[in-house]
Amino acid sequence: MPRQGFVDDVCQYNYTKERLWERSYLLVKCAELHLEEEYRLYQARLWNSFLGVFLLLHTLITIAHCAMLLFTCEHPHLIYFDVALYIASAFIILTVMSVNFCENLAMRHSWITYTSAVVSAFALVSAGELIDIQPSTFTIKKTCFHTADIFQGTYHYYKHDWALDTFYDTYIVYMIYMFMPIPIMSGALLLGVTVSVVYIAYFWVYVAEEYYSDEDYGRFSLDIFHHLGFNLLGMFFRIMNDIVVRSSFLDRHQYIMEKIWLRNARRQEKLVLHSIIPPQIAKPIQDDIQNRLARKLRGLAASRSPGVMEHVMAIQIHPEVSILYADVVNYTKMTTTLNVEKLVRLLHDLYGRFDMAATQFEVQRIKFLGDCYYCVAGLMRPSPDHAKNCVDLGLSMISHIQEVRRENDVDINMRIGVHSGSVIAGVIGEAKLQYDIWGTDVTIANHLESTGSPGFVHVSASTLNELEPSEYTIIPGTDAALEDPVLSKHNISTFQISTEPSPRFTKRTTQRFESQSHMDIPARPDLYRTKDHVINEELRHEFRKMPVSSFKQIFSWRRRNQSIDLLSTAVTKFCLVYRDSNIECKYLRSPDLMFKYSMLLAWSIGCSLAYIQQMSLGEGVLLEAILLDVVVLTFLTALLVISWYKKFCWLRYGNKENNRHRFGKLSCWIFRTSEKIQASLSLRICIYLFIICAYNSVIFIMMMECDREEFEVMYIDSKLYHYDDIDICFNPWVITNVVSLIIGMSFTFTSIPSFFITVGPLILFLPQNMHIVRSLLSHLLLCI
Repeated sequence: MPRQGFVDDVCQYNYTKERLWERSYLLVKCAELHLEEEYRLYQARLWNSFLGVFLLLHTLITIAHCAMLLFTCEHPHLIYFDVALYIASAFIILTVMSVNFCENLAMRHSWITYTSAVVSAFALVSAGELIDIQPSTFTIKKTCFHTADIFQGTYHYYKHDWALDTFYDTYIVYMIYMFMPIPIMSGALLLGVTVSVVYIAYFWVYVAEEYYSDEDYGRFSLDIFHHLGFNLLGMFFRIMNDIVVRSSFLDRHQYIMEKIWLRNARRQEKLVLHSIIPPQIAKPIQDDIQNRLARKLRGLAASRSPGVMEHVMAIQIHPEVSILYADVVNYTKMTTTLNVEKLVRLLHDLYGRFDMAATQFEVQRIKFLGDCYYCVAGLMRPSPDHAKNCVDLGLSMISHIQEVRRENDVDINMRIGVHSGSVIAGVIGEAKLQYDIWGTDVTIANHLESTGSPGFVHVSASTLNELEPSEYTIIPGTDAALEDPVLSKHNISTFQISTEPSPRFTKRTTQRFESQSHMDIPARPDLYRTKDHVINEELRHEFRKMPVSSFKQIFSWRRRNQSIDLLSTAVTKFCLVYRDSNIECKYLRSPDLMFKYSMLLAWSIGCSLAYIQQMSLGEGVLLEAILLDVVVLTFLTALLVISWYKKFCWLRYGNKENNRHRFGKLSCWIFRTSEKIQASLSLRICIYLFIICAYNSVIFIMMMECDREEFEVMYIDSKLYHYDDIDICFNPWVITNVVSLIIGMSFTFTSIPSFFITVGPLILFLPQNMHIVRSLLSHLLLCI
């Protein structure tokens, strides 16, 4: 018996949507669509915009940093060297990184990008960081909030016997991953790890050797885990940025292709419509239909019976046109001698030739009924050569039917009549529209055809007056025309034009009819399909219009081109949230398909923080700390398994066709729980807040043994009795690095409201943690 809630004891899972956000899938799709080159160009523009933001921020930070040093140090002559080095390093960074703004040069020589990133990073490593002062023998050091880094730390170590610890190492690692225009992810990882190794080596040689005993060298591993966490955060940003940008790039490609396909479909629709109805008639009908649809959408349309269309009377009078009527002679006999398939093929070939010839001579075909074919010249647009076009078309039709007769060995010919005058043209009908022409001159043209001779174009005097007689061989009209009551009633004189060239116009006419007899009008594939190079050029143009954020755009309040930046008025400039709260709610409530990546990072950072906590406590490990770490890591591990379990199942079973693997109740529960977390905004917020609170509890545990009153007394004694060193119950820079990891981690969860992202780091300032803040501030005052 199948278990309750399952079909045939099989639990199916769907990994299709998550697969669309896999980086490996996006890489393959970009390669399949040949978008890598365009993506690389856009990525260069995007990273240059990030670089512009960084250069502005770094300039402001350098100015603030140097000003703080000069105004807070009681002996500024000790730090002139440091300030000069900071300014020099900032100038080097601005100069070197500005080369990347020459996009063409940087794209042609990729080594420029890598070299500038390495030079800038190590310029900042050498002279761009804020570091702590460890009291030594020079008592005046405590009067300065001193700054230095690798080069300066080495200088002061040998010059003043100061062993200085680094502080802005976090700043540099984040800078490499978030702002450096390194196109390859492995390049950013290699540079970030190299910088971390340099800092760890400096700590080992100068700081740990000076202040840590051999038994205390376990704290050296804390620095390794700090840098491990910073690099994980940086790589997470790089991977997420690449996934989001590639996904947006593919969405843009799909949008452009759909726009091209829609435009081509509309073009084909327009061609088909205009082949039936002239543009000047079709336009008001289309406008009327669109207006009625718009009124219906607004609820303003009057109720009508189903299937009945209300449309304008699209009727027009054309005073100067020529009408051609053509009839296939012996058509009735041909229908009795040929089978249906051959007859249809022959008529299709014949009328296809007529349509192509009509297009060449700018004559509008109205319709054909069996063996009757009639059309009008000067209808689509006024033309002084309307009579000439109609006559030349008639001669061409005779030449074509003679060619078809020879090829198919059938006894057929053409009888054609042409008359010039005025017509009334328009669309009639309700449920089914029909374009047609009416008027006395239409009837006259019809009678000219019926009274004409096969192989000749029977024209009226009004048509002949519009022609150049020397170009044609003209003979008198038929006897049947003289006896026709309609022609006699309107006093119509008739003439016949032969396909034989005029003796006075032999050369021109012969060439004309020869070209008509072997007319080869090329097809127009551009009307039915867009050339690949045209599509590629349009894609490149649209990709170049994809916006990139920069400070120039953020602080520009002028009205921008809406065709380039459609979201400029819909999204706020700083918080990047929708101004429309309904749209923002829909966005936040959409499933977070990248939740598993956030959980993987949260679990990795949680393990690092737990290790840092245990090592910082040393021998005085608290039971509360162990229990808290076990609870937090167990919860994070459970969430990690839930979020990644579907991925593991897809890797194992998803590639098999018609997979019907039987999953147990536990697997099905995990699938449902994972999908519920992805789809539920409230659950994601609760998980986010729990993780941030758990991280903050690490600091709380590390500070539990600290007695604030005892620390204040020790600090006052150090001031009164000029102690060079005091025993601090916590390591300030370990706490600082932990706070940096927590703040960085709080911004990595996607689809979380900005309010909670802002509130998350502020949990540090809850009342129960205020003593931590005060201790940190006291340490800062001590350094100053």
